[in-house]
Amino acid sequence: MKRVAIVIPAYNEERRIGKTLERYFNYFEKLKEDGELDFRIVIVLNACKDNTRGIVERFSSGRIEILEFDRGGKGFAIVEGFKWAIANHWDLIGFVDADCSTPPNSFYGLIRHMGDSDGIIADRWNNRSLVTPKQNLLRLILSRGYNFIIRGLFLFSYRDTQCGAKLFRKELIEQIVGRLGNSEWGFDVDLLFYAHREGSKIRSIPTEWHDEVGSKVNLKKTPITMFLAAIRLRLYHSPLRVMIRGYGLLPEGWKFHRMF
Repeated sequence: MKRVAIVIPAYNEERRIGKTLERYFNYFEKLKEDGELDFRIVIVLNACKDNTRGIVERFSSGRIEILEFDRGGKGFAIVEGFKWAIANHWDLIGFVDADCSTPPNSFYGLIRHMGDSDGIIADRWNNRSLVTPKQNLLRLILSRGYNFIIRGLFLFSYRDTQCGAKLFRKELIEQIVGRLGNSEWGFDVDLLFYAHREGSKIRSIPTEWHDEVGSKVNLKKTPITMFLAAIRLRLYHSPLRVMIRGYGLLPEGWKFHRMF
């Protein structure tokens, strides 16, 4: 029986986490009853200042694990969830956004289509994907432009590195978890980069994705942050890495923190 750990990073998600937990728990509990898999939902609360924990605790169950940290950031939260899943010997380890933009049946699609791959990711740009509502022109330009830059910098074949639904074998996560950075919006590229360096076989498949109300994505700041995080990673693994080391020696007032 497949043993799957689903990591959900949550920062101030009291308005959305309840619906996500209800849908995911009910869906995967039915699969467990049918003998399809065993599962654990790992909620990682990172620097929450609202009642997210109280909402999660209403779903008290042996198949929901709560981790809580004072530090924030999507990358940090997912890495801590990965570490927990590795320590508790879960075979497949994945993550999904707290807003349920990826419904549980689509995440189960990753599990069903894993095959002999080391990892599998959801691809919203596949012609067979169902994405609602249709993204406006600005988001479309930003998403496609960012992906074009990422594919050029890292020679990735993936058309969608940022969709928050990904699944990996424990063995791969064990190999790379110690190298993963804690950047928020650059985390997915970081993860795929190190998986790629290990020669891992990562597939992408069509998905179902719904843009939920209450997104924390700032269309003015987030694309810049993501781009600079990707540039930093590319520089770090090139002969120009001395630029990053030298940057750390600059006086505090001269630093552009979002870049390095």
